[in-house]
Amino acid sequence: MIMAHPIGLAALTVLELSPPEMVSCAAKAGFATIGLRLLPPTAEEVQHPMVGDTPLVRETARRLADTGIPVLDIELFRLKPDTNVADYRAALETGARLGAHEVLLAGNDSDEARLTDNFAAFCDLAREFGMGANLEPMPWTDVRNFAQGARIVAASGHENAGIVIDPIHFDRGGSRAEEIASVPRARLRYMQLCDAPAERPTDTETLLHQARAERLMPGDGGLDLRGILRAVSPDLPLSLEIPMRTLTPTMPALERVRQMLAKTQRLLETL
Repeated sequence: MIMAHPIGLAALTVLELSPPEMVSCAAKAGFATIGLRLLPPTAEEVQHPMVGDTPLVRETARRLADTGIPVLDIELFRLKPDTNVADYRAALETGARLGAHEVLLAGNDSDEARLTDNFAAFCDLAREFGMGANLEPMPWTDVRNFAQGARIVAASGHENAGIVIDPIHFDRGGSRAEEIASVPRARLRYMQLCDAPAERPTDTETLLHQARAERLMPGDGGLDLRGILRAVSPDLPLSLEIPMRTLTPTMPALERVRQMLAKTQRLLETL
């Protein structure tokens, strides 16, 4: 059965491109949506001035208008012990200008009660811009797995609160597709998609390297992608987040993402 998932392109997949270049690439490849990285997750990653009325924001907005491709989500917003949620207002304003519907967050606070309060406050702020706030469990953060993320999202008590499934983090955190049914479908606003080897890394360095640099295209690895996709709504938006650093120097971004899109479509046809 062919599923109706809109398929988008995530920023991590094509980090060698600037945001405007990414818009053009996604449109040429035939993606339905894109995700934009306004805030780099680490100081080591490429820094683009994508908050405020910068030339790069204006050019990105122009290309979005020219291509007609919508922005699904913006990233990456971290909730730390010292986070003042109000400091993210300018980035959310920029996201709203670019038409984003969802915001991706990481939980980096070991005090779950404080993290939940900050997440709830972020949901309030995101709601002002008509956006959903989506917490992404990652096994090296303080939101390590799907069950913990779902607990925090539920405790926030906000209708625009969501949890994001990224198959590599979902698997490496020890979660199983059967757990997805325990979460109301309204909490699953979109999900990411990738593949990876079935064997789980035994050390944090390898775990991080796989997740940030060396994933596989859907169907090329051993993750339970079919189980996950069968457990979510058939029209849930997908965002392909598939960094392939080794392949990047020899295969241009447009060719890579076209292959990813084709493999995703073939996978969906087998559900």
